[in-house]
Amino acid sequence: MTNNLYQPLFYRLNNIAEKQQYELLLQSNPGIYIYDEIAGQLKELIKALNPSVRIKAEEYPELIKKHVNGQNLFEYGVWVYYPWSNRLVHVLPEKEFIDLRTAANRNKITTSERDILSTKKVGVIGLSVGQSVAVTMALERTCGELRIADFDTLELNNLNRIRTGLHNLGLLKAYSVAREISEIDPFFKVICYTEGITEENIDDFFTKGGKLDAVIDECDGVDIKILCRLKAKELQVPVIMEASDRGTVDVERFDLEPERPIMHGWLNHLKIDFNILKNLKTAEEKLPYILPISGLDNLSSRMKASMVEIESTITTWPQLASAVTLGGGITTDVCRRIFLDEFHESDRYFVDIEKLICDKNTVKQDETLPQSVETIQHEEINALIKDVNITATNEQLDLDYITLKQIVGAAILAPTGGNSQPWKWRYESKNLYLFHDPEHNAPFVDFNNTASYIGYGTATENLVLKAHELHLEVKIIPFPLNIASKLISIFQFFNNDNLNNKEGLELHLVDELAEAIPDRVANRKLSPKIPIEAIRLNKIISAVKTVPGANLKFLTNEKEVEAIGEIIAKADRIRIMNRAGHKDFLAETMWTDEEAEKHKRGVEVSSLDITPSERVGLKITSDWEVVNHLNKWQAGKGLEKLSRKATACASAIGLISMDKHSVESFYNGGRAVERAWLAATKNNISFQPLSISTFLLNRLVHQGTQAFSENTIIELTEMKKEFETLFSLKEDMGKIFLFRVFIADNSPKRSLRVPVEEVLSIA
Repeated sequence: MTNNLYQPLFYRLNNIAEKQQYELLLQSNPGIYIYDEIAGQLKELIKALNPSVRIKAEEYPELIKKHVNGQNLFEYGVWVYYPWSNRLVHVLPEKEFIDLRTAANRNKITTSERDILSTKKVGVIGLSVGQSVAVTMALERTCGELRIADFDTLELNNLNRIRTGLHNLGLLKAYSVAREISEIDPFFKVICYTEGITEENIDDFFTKGGKLDAVIDECDGVDIKILCRLKAKELQVPVIMEASDRGTVDVERFDLEPERPIMHGWLNHLKIDFNILKNLKTAEEKLPYILPISGLDNLSSRMKASMVEIESTITTWPQLASAVTLGGGITTDVCRRIFLDEFHESDRYFVDIEKLICDKNTVKQDETLPQSVETIQHEEINALIKDVNITATNEQLDLDYITLKQIVGAAILAPTGGNSQPWKWRYESKNLYLFHDPEHNAPFVDFNNTASYIGYGTATENLVLKAHELHLEVKIIPFPLNIASKLISIFQFFNNDNLNNKEGLELHLVDELAEAIPDRVANRKLSPKIPIEAIRLNKIISAVKTVPGANLKFLTNEKEVEAIGEIIAKADRIRIMNRAGHKDFLAETMWTDEEAEKHKRGVEVSSLDITPSERVGLKITSDWEVVNHLNKWQAGKGLEKLSRKATACASAIGLISMDKHSVESFYNGGRAVERAWLAATKNNISFQPLSISTFLLNRLVHQGTQAFSENTIIELTEMKKEFETLFSLKEDMGKIFLFRVFIADNSPKRSLRVPVEEVLSIA
């Protein structure tokens, strides 16, 4: 067996002992392959030694004879035997071989510089990418010794970037690389560490036979990345790391800056304990170390898009031969200039070919996006109030500021799509006006303002409940006042004791729900699935049915919940992968608590029950270029994962519907939504909206091809059929709001609200 061999055997026939071994080799191995091109090599050498002389073809034999000093050509130089391929090759003596093989380097590398480089020792850790580095350094003779470390064997999927033959499958990568180098240059010194780098052998790797002059880090393990840097820093050895994506190169000059923090200080916030590092197993455990090293924002859009697809359509990070080959050249160049005292910096660098060599002065064609709309102005509010011309009656109460603030404060605690709070309030001449503020709605899901109308309905419900709690009566000027108007509703308040005409007052059907307003919250946590008794679900259904035309159906059967979970997951994916929907997603997502505190709108990522790696995946999808790649690849299934997790632990999935699809249905449906949510809160049932699917299906029916691609229309149409079957819906019914209910111990914090003072004006 030759699988553990990577060093050739040398036979110098002017040495008696080696000549005997050579003859024994030939006798015992009649099938050996013999390659003797010594005459051609000598001809090349003569030419290289006399660059200024034009030598004629007929002159070479005599010049060669003179050069070998009459020695038999068969015995001149060295015979090199490669046992793994059973090849015997005749080459020049070592010095002449090196001189001739590197002759074309001069004077990019001078002979004196080559001699300096020949004294250098380089360690390469990780050979999937490091193979290109190691072979390039040997080709160029950037060093005189390579120590290569990798515990892995060659697999077929390595051959997209590792240059080797199929016959080497199953061979240790270190042996494959060492053999490739020795077949190019048998005199080049290569030492293999086939167990990879470990705590036990790292000192040997760095110091045995002389201290390394540079370390090339191309390994995958975060523990080894850190371990090799700690050792390099201790021994003052420079480290170079090349990531094939975007030609990213990190240089850490511990030889010049021995106190320099490892990885440019990006890990300073973490405890570096190798006993902890070596036991990190899962992606979640490694992520705090991997993210600062990789630099998420520095990855190419294709790489980020590929990350979304890992464990969905691909198994690991992609690497291309072109990028790996480029990396081999870049790393060799950097290492050579370090050794020749021409480069002294530490930093992260990019040799991004796609940015350096690209189409110039081109404007990317973007899909049509809804135009940004400015907030409703006071002048417009004044004009709308003047146009509607509602005169207060003597019986109407003129609310004091404290009462007004309590009522509006309760109203704005109501839920809105993406916590957009698309409203302005005005109190004037005893009337409280609610206005649509288009600056803050989400145009894609808020088709024809239907999502906003639901929010106005939830706010109206809170307002009425709070007024009743304060012993006030409420009359609402019928909605809609004008379908095209930004004036949504007008509220009038009365004292019940002094009211003669009670017609049109809001009924006291669910006043007991008012106490739940401060506690109502969207709970996005993932809790173990616990069945909810029918009697508790029926309390929510009863609250919904107090709104005329409103219905609520719960799905509790496991197969039905799984089926609606698929629809919910697909809808969330479709939304993010639509250009306008993606814009909505960005507008509502608050990535940090500081961002949430600043805007006081949107959904905080911290409120989501997601793992660190899922958070990274979510952040990646904030880049439209990433999502656009997924669209082109007809991929993106990984975007469905979070929604599936939410529905999988739901006790039930509920749909609030209205008897017909109309503007009024969404407003009144919003009131039903709030009654359901408050009833759930009052009964200690957690509640999370999952209604993207209803908004998309409404847009499909009423806008269709203007909003979606042909493939998406086909997918949504199938989803619509199954959705309507699951909930026993008739064609003309209004699909208002989808949500999940479940039992949870914890009560999350409420999403922030814009203060009353900023949304309420008093004239």
